[in-house]
Order: sequence, then C-alpha cells, then structure tokens
Amino acid sequence: MRHLNYTLTPSRINNFKGKARPYKLTDGGGLYVQVMPSGIKTWRFRYVLGGAAGDVRIGRYPEIGVADARDRHFELRQLVERGQDPAVKVAQEREELEARVQPKRAGDDVEAFSKRWVAERLSTRTEGYRAQILSRLERFVWPAIGDKALDEVKPRHVLEILEARRSTPNTAEGVRIIIQQLYNYAIQKLIVETNPALPLRGVIDVPRAQHHRHLNEEELGAFWNSVARQGAHFVTIAATQFLMYTMCRKSEVIRARWTEFDLAKAQWDIPAARMKSRRAHRVYLATQAVELLTLLRAKTGGGAYVFPSTQRATVPLVDCTLNHFFKRLDFGVEEFSPHGTRGTAATLLREHGFGRDVVELLLAHAERSQTAAAYHHHELEPERRRALQYLADQIDQFALADRRRREAARDASLMRDGALATAE
Repeated sequence: MRHLNYTLTPSRINNFKGKARPYKLTDGGGLYVQVMPSGIKTWRFRYVLGGAAGDVRIGRYPEIGVADARDRHFELRQLVERGQDPAVKVAQEREELEARVQPKRAGDDVEAFSKRWVAERLSTRTEGYRAQILSRLERFVWPAIGDKALDEVKPRHVLEILEARRSTPNTAEGVRIIIQQLYNYAIQKLIVETNPALPLRGVIDVPRAQHHRHLNEEELGAFWNSVARQGAHFVTIAATQFLMYTMCRKSEVIRARWTEFDLAKAQWDIPAARMKSRRAHRVYLATQAVELLTLLRAKTGGGAYVFPSTQRATVPLVDCTLNHFFKRLDFGVEEFSPHGTRGTAATLLREHGFGRDVVELLLAHAERSQTAAAYHHHELEPERRRALQYLADQIDQFALADRRRREAARDASLMRDGALATAE
C-alpha cells in the first residue's frame, strides 16, 4: 500500500464544532472524522471494493485517538487490498465481542469475576477511577481472556495482551497491574492459587515518571493572559481559572455541583465521595473566585453542574477538554498541564511565607498520621482564606505585569520600525 500523508492533529480536530448539518474532516486514504450537529466526532473509513463504495465506523473521538484510528485504518486498508470487505470484518468482530460479554460460566470466568472485583473492592474509589478500570478491562482484557475460566489463564496469555500494547508502555503496565490486582482478589477468595500477571513485572520498560512542570511568577502572568486570549468556550476558560484559584484537582473542579457552594460564605464543600483522599474538603473562596462563579451561573443558567459540557448542559466537562485546552495555550512554556496549576500555586505560597501545614491542607493531601488528620480536618481557616486570597491577588498582579511587558515590547518595536523608516 502507498504511504499516506495524514493531515489531522488533535488540536485541529478539537477546534471544529458542530454545524447545522454533519460534515467531514478528511485525514487521508479514506479515513475521516464525521462531525455531527451535536458536536460528536466519529472516525470512519470510506473505501471502494469491486467498483462499489463502502463506509465503516471505526469509533468515536477522542475515545479513539489519532494514532489508534490510523492503526485501525491501516488494518482495514489491508483487507481492501486483499479483496476483503472491511464492513464484514467489523460486523464479525462486533458479534464476537457481544458473544464474549455474555459470561459462559456461573461467575468463574475472567469477565464475570472482574465485574465482581470492581463492585466489591473498588466501591470506595471515585466514579472516574472505576470507569477507567472498566474501560481498560473492556478494551484490553475481556476481548483476549474474558471468556476463560480464571484458572485457565496463564502468563503467556497475559504476555500477549502486554505485547500488543508495547508501543504504549504506561498503558501496558497499567493493564498488567489491573490483572495482578484482580488475581490477588481471586487468590483471597480461594478460587485460584497463582497469579499469572506477577511473573511479568518488568517485561515492559516503563519510562521514568516526570513531575508536572510548575510556573514561575513571570510565566504565571503570561499563562493567565494566554487563557483569556485563546478564544475557547467561556466554561473552559472559567474551569481553568478556577483550578488555579482553588488549588484543587481537575476531576474535583469539572464535576463540581452548585449544591456544594455557599457563595454568601465564600465556601465550597467537596463531598468525600469526590475526593482522592475519600475525606470531605472545604475550600475558602477568594473574592475573584466568587465573582467568577457568579458570572458563570448567570451565563450557564445555573444547571446542576458548575462547569457543564459545551455540548450537553446536563453533564459536566469531560476530562480531556482541559487537557486539550492546555496543549493549545501558547505562552512560552511547553508541556504545562492542568495538574501543574497545583504545584505552581503551592510553590508560590511557600516562597511567600505560607507554612507547609497550610499548603498541605489547601492541596487536600492525606495526613499519614490519623491523629493529625483528625486535628487538621477543618483547622487553620483564617490562614487558608488568607492564602487563597493572596494567591488570587498575586495572579492579578503577575497578569498586569505581563501585559505591561508586552505593551512595552510592542512600543519598542514600533519605535525601531519608525527609526528605520526615517533613516531610509
């Protein structure tokens, strides 16, 4: 098959919105993204076989990313080259998957037991975490070994799953850990005696984890101004600003509900079920944060979610929205992520004299000592209020300084241009 010069990138796809009628974003070789009026984007492949045109669905974006869609596109193009209809192949795969999701044994096959494991052992974890685990089970584990009895699975079966994901080592190791935890539970239940994932530790080299980049004061001012200049939906901009104002995690912010707020008291009480530490967390809102929420409520109509999806107001923003938005920001710093706002704020406060205990409470980090955790649960309110107000005020000052630097640079450039024109 001839080489293709694909044209789409994640940032380009994200920039396209729903219109009155469906339309296509061409990638190359018959691969395209169909954009529906609702804004839903789906990868599809259009081909010609035996003089007749065909079209098959690959999957929805961004659940299926650009690289995965092109890998699937390559497989389907090979079928066409061999004179086989991709639509038939896709239909067969769908039937096989539907057959696999029907447990063949009374609870001792991998799929049925993994559902039981999620229900019994992960019930205290966040909804987002359970959804991530189930997604990896559905995509990587069940299609390969879901219909096998637990004691039929050997290390070679797990190795096949991992080798198929070798190009994405973090995902491969994540899947191995899920299988290992699943079998640890099966051993505790006396269903099996060995763990087929345990011997495969280290079979995939996982890159060393990198800490999230944080910004210095000048970079923070540039970042803040770039957020406003980007031209994104106001809900996305507000969620980004609120991340910094509150020092909370992305998942805690985008799933926030209006019922959790008391704007008169400038307070936000996040329930334990939505916290990583599984303990309720109180945020004392700065004046700027309250003003932002007041404006946001007026613009969105005050539905259930503070930061509703830009496509459907009845659901919150999806996680990848802020990830994609941060990647589009152009303020001179590469690879700055939503999680980096927490490190930026924490570093700023520590450098300006706020104590470790105050910053740790603002970050909602779990105390190792249960005694200390009980003592600090809602302590240090004045210091925490002062810290978040100081943070918001400093952001305003840094943003103002950045605007003045850019104005001075523009004026200097105009003066140089004027001087050159006079000299000529």
